[in-house]
Parts: sequence; C-alpha cells; structure tokens
Amino acid sequence: MTLTAEQKRQTAQKHYNASLGECPARQLLETISSKWVSLIMLALEGGQLRHSDLRRQIPGASQKMLTSTLRSLERDGLVSRHVTAQVPVRTDYGLTPRGRSLLRIVFQLKEWAEENMDAVASSRMEHDLDKLAVN
Repeated sequence: MTLTAEQKRQTAQKHYNASLGECPARQLLETISSKWVSLIMLALEGGQLRHSDLRRQIPGASQKMLTSTLRSLERDGLVSRHVTAQVPVRTDYGLTPRGRSLLRIVFQLKEWAEENMDAVASSRMEHDLDKLAVN
C-alpha cells in the first residue's frame, strides 16, 4: 500500500522518541530548553521588540547569542521577524502562534522555579554541607 506524504508524516510523528539521540524531537527539545530561548520568549510576551530592546531586557545576552537564538527560533517557527523599510531599517521580533503555545509552558517553568527556589537553595546548601562533612 502506498502512503500519502501526510500519512507518512503522521506515522513518523507517532514514532518520535526524544530519548533517542538522532530523533528530531530530541533536537527540538535541546533547542527550546535553552535559557536564552526561555528569556527571549518571556521578553516577547508583551509584543514585538527590536533586537536592541531584547538586549536591554535580557542582561548578559551577547549580540551574537541573541542573534543566533532569534534565527533558530525563527527557523523553528516560534518567532517571526518583521522588517520595516525605513532609514535605518527597522527589524522587530514577535512570537508566532506556535511560539505563544510554547510560552504557556515556559511561564509554568518560570513560576515553578520562582515558587521552589527557596527549597532548592536549601537542598543545595544541605547537599554541599554534607559533601564538606564527608571530605
């Protein structure tokens, strides 16, 4: 039986396994789990921003890292790039609908981190003290 392209895609999708090194889903998971991706998406939550605005909102992000991450997000369809022909040329970045769907998850991770940071810090301190006591 011959499968259509859509049927082949659906069959392949059922077999994605992010635990396997060569799986496209694993590669995507590696990309979207970057701290820079999360910080860019959180910054874009309020609407489109220019590259320079993103740099101001994300301390520590180099121009190279920001540009590289934005290109990757654009390639994956999570961020759109809008160029306005003016002097100088204006480029704005914004979340796509797919990016907005991921943003919900990023917000959940952010909230979890903020809610659990005190307990995690305490666990880290206990762990480090235990390590010192053993040595």
